[in-house]
Order: sequence, then structure tokens, then C-alpha cells
Amino acid sequence: METLKQTLRRIDGKGYKAYKEIAGSYRMKDGSWLHIDHVQGDPFAAPSRIRVTASMAELRWPEEWYGETWRRIALEDFLARELAARLREEGCRSDGSGKSGMIAVDAPGQQVLPRTAVRVDAERVELRLSAGLPAAGRSIRGRAAEQLLAERIPELERRALRAFDAGKLKAQLELADQQQAIRRYLRDSGYAAFVANGSILPRESGISDRPLRGKGVVPFRSPESLEITVPVPHREPLRGMGIKQGVTLIVGGGYHGKSTLLKALERGVYNHAPGDGREYVITDESAVKIRAEDGRSVTKTDISPFIGTLPFGRSTSRFSTEDASGSTSQAANIIEALEVGTSLLLLDEDTSATNFMIRDERMQRLVAKEKEPITPFVDKVRQLYEEHGVSTILVVGGSGDYFGAADCVIMMDEYAARDVTNEAQSIASTYGSGRSREGGDRFGTLRPRIVLPQSFDLARGGREKAEAKGLHTVLLGSEAIRLDQVEGLVDPSQTRAIAQMIRLLAKSGMDGSMTLREALDRLYVRIESGGLDMVSPFGKGKHPGDLALPRKHELAAAINRLRTLKVKDESRGGAQ
Repeated sequence: METLKQTLRRIDGKGYKAYKEIAGSYRMKDGSWLHIDHVQGDPFAAPSRIRVTASMAELRWPEEWYGETWRRIALEDFLARELAARLREEGCRSDGSGKSGMIAVDAPGQQVLPRTAVRVDAERVELRLSAGLPAAGRSIRGRAAEQLLAERIPELERRALRAFDAGKLKAQLELADQQQAIRRYLRDSGYAAFVANGSILPRESGISDRPLRGKGVVPFRSPESLEITVPVPHREPLRGMGIKQGVTLIVGGGYHGKSTLLKALERGVYNHAPGDGREYVITDESAVKIRAEDGRSVTKTDISPFIGTLPFGRSTSRFSTEDASGSTSQAANIIEALEVGTSLLLLDEDTSATNFMIRDERMQRLVAKEKEPITPFVDKVRQLYEEHGVSTILVVGGSGDYFGAADCVIMMDEYAARDVTNEAQSIASTYGSGRSREGGDRFGTLRPRIVLPQSFDLARGGREKAEAKGLHTVLLGSEAIRLDQVEGLVDPSQTRAIAQMIRLLAKSGMDGSMTLREALDRLYVRIESGGLDMVSPFGKGKHPGDLALPRKHELAAAINRLRTLKVKDESRGGAQ
């Protein structure tokens, strides 16, 4: 660190580019290391990338904190939250022009995601930070930089790694054990989801994912008939609502909590941090929220299970469009989810295409089936489960025709859940819908696709471009992939990772020999072995501090929305 201080004093007052001299590694007083991986070229440019590493031998942390994968993820999440909390305590420190004096970490949200902001292994702990090197105009402020790099950052490291609340860490690690136990129980016992009694499902607002507080909040309570007991470590067994695999409806009047319950189940594919209220809302990790998505592109997807031959003899077994309708987009979204391996579909009537969900008796009488290519979801939902083992949880408020297909019906009444399965099934048997089943006795063919390497062109302006803009946009070469309707994305760091994962696939993962699912499976095996760092554009050991792991489903969704996508059927040769 003395070498770093001397360099900063020597370049004090020089032009900003002289900061490039400080790139390198410096040993701190406590034995940890400061690594300056990238020095910004201008005070207004993206901040410098800095890592702090401490050896596990020095920290003497017990292996039980990080020996299991889910515990390591929880530990890294805890440390990232500690760093973010310390930085919030400091407040915004503008120390000159541009981003001068800024220190930031990629802070977690309500979900606990595998991310690169903190890295823990058996050898070391690594904190990845961004920092704005101080400047006056475009001149170096060496003394201020010395204070930032030699005092503030070491103190942050000390507080984050050596002065944290051990009780809070213990609670988060034990919560991770419990969440893992619930997921294992659901898989072994034939359940699609679990909602513990006492869970707080409502959120602050439509733009906030934090729990709603106040007297009007109704903690969740399972109907007695659906209540199960799940054994978990470190505490007494949890009681709550178990949703079995099969077809489940969520019904009730408007504003009574139907969509709130479904949204909690949708987010239950991820573990949640302590205090979120949904810590024990756990859903099949492969679940995908399906919705209509007018205007999206679709490439050679077999939507024939839902949509038959179109006017003028246009086939839907290899359906493509630059501007999908509500029904065709929803059909494509389901088929693409199945292609990547989902076991659970989540749908909300409010965000679905009406003609995709139901065709009642009167419409069947007016428009003959031979004139209507769409087979409504109500006629396919049971086939999906019985033939392919794919369950569905569906919010309905306007169509009782689904009663006859349901295994379970949950009514939300002033945010309280009731089991009305027997009543709904009695209504279905007493008051027939009068409609005829459509779409045949089988669900239909699932035809995997192979993504061809010519789908990807990363070049833009003579340079390679693969980056994210916020939560909902990936820029790939000259193409912008819009992900506004991909509801499984919860963190912009996931979107950044998607951009880099597609870049990696474009270079080495999509050779025209594997199906999309096979290519993604292989990539995730590599990430599991080498860590998410491997997708970083900066190279091995070079501060990939702002990435979070997306699921395969969201990565596949981005690839499927690429308008330059080219595919072929697994059973056919040549581009389709």
C-alpha cells in the first residue's frame, strides 16, 4: 500500500489518464490484497473495477459456512448485503468531478441469487467493487484517491468481513438450509409449491418488491384441507398450504388476492432473503409464468398443439412471425417453456389472450371448428399433465369451464385462502358448460429445435457488442432483444449475465449440432463447475462483479426473441 500511496502522490495534479499507472495488486495492512483491475480513462466514464481478497486461512471461517452450494450462495449474498449496507451508511460521497469518490457494489434485491459481487471458495473471499477515482475537472486528486483506496476501501473490507453480525449470518445460513429442505420435500412428495402460514405476500407497490407493512396486511393461512407439515432443520416443522402437482385454479373476486398469490408463487422459484415475507414460499424451480405477448418474434416453433392450419393453408408446425398476436405468442411461450424443460406453468387470466384460454358453447355454435384454428388452453391443460407431467396453476375469474379440468380450486376471499374444490367440481358436474372439447385426444408433438450459429452477429461498428440496458433489454450486435414480458427476470444483473451468456454461446456453444436445451444444459454445467465468472467479458480473474445467474428459461426466452434467430428441427437437416 505504501507503493500505491507514493504513486498517487507523484501523479497528483496530472492528467486523469496518469491514473493508469496504479493498475495492479497491493498488500494491505491486515494481509488482504487490493487489486485494481481496470482504471477508468475519464472521471465521467464507467467507474474503475476493484477487488479486495482475503485468504480463508487468515479469516478462519468454518467450512460449514460455505461447504454446501446453497450455503455458499447465501454467504456470498449476506456479504454483498453487508457491503451495500455499509455504503448506504456512508451516504453519497461526491469528491470532485464526474463519478469521483463513488464506491458501489452490485447489491442484492429481495431474491438470493448466485451473483459475482462476492466470491467465496475454500481458499479466499473476494469482494468486487466499483470506484470513481477522484478528479478536479480532468486532473488527478491524488490525496483524495489515497484516502479512498488506502483508507475507505480497507475499512469497508474490515467491516464486511471481520465485524459483521455473526447471529445474522447464522440465521441466513439456517434459512438457506430450510429452503433447500422444502424444495427437496416438494420434489420427493409430488408437490408443485408450498406457501407457509404467516407468509406476507403483498408487496409495497407495483414498482417495489419489498413487503407491504401496516395493519391491513393479512398474513397467509392455509385452508385446513390443503395444509401440510414440512420438516425443516434448525426449527420446528413448517405448516402451510401444499399445492400438489396437477391442475390448480385460483379463483375469487377482483382485488381479493388471486394475482398476489400467483405472483408470490412465480417468485418462489428463487429463495428470498430474511425479512422478505416470502421466505417460505417455495415453487418448483422450473416454473414459468406464461402470458400473451403481442408483437414478439417467433422462429419456427411448433405451435400446432394449440393452433392448427391457418387460412390459405399456412402450417403452424414450424411457425414464424415478426409480429405475433396474443394467442400465437402465448402458444409459442408455452411450447418454448416445454422445450427447455419446465414442469410447471403459471398463468393469469388477466395477462392471457381470451381466445387462447376459452371458446364457449355459443361461440362454438356460431364459428365452426373448421373455421377456428385455435384450440383453447382449457382443452389442453389436462393433457399436458397426463402426457408430459407438466402441472398448471391458473388464476381465473371469468370462466368456470376450467372447473372440470381442475384437481384443486383455491378461492381467495379478502386475501384469505379457501379450498372450494368440491364445490367447483359439483358445479361442473351439475351445470355442464355445453361446449365441445376441441383439439383431439392427445396434446400433440413436441419438436426440439437446433439453434444455428449464424443466428448471432455480435459485430457493431467494427466492435463486438453484447450488453444489457436495464432489466428488460439485451443489445447484441445491432439487435435489441426486448424482455419486458419475461416475468421471471428479477434483477438487471441477470440481464447482464444473459448478454454475456449469449455471447459465449455464439462463440462456442451453438455449433448447429445440439438442441437449444442441450446447449443450455452444457453451458450451465460449465458455470456450475467454473462459476459465473467464466461468462465475464473481462477474462479470468478480472472483476466480473455485476452479474447474477438467470435461469435457463430466461436465457432461452432471450434467444427465442432474437429476430435474427435461425433454427432447424432436430429430425431435419438444413436451416428452417
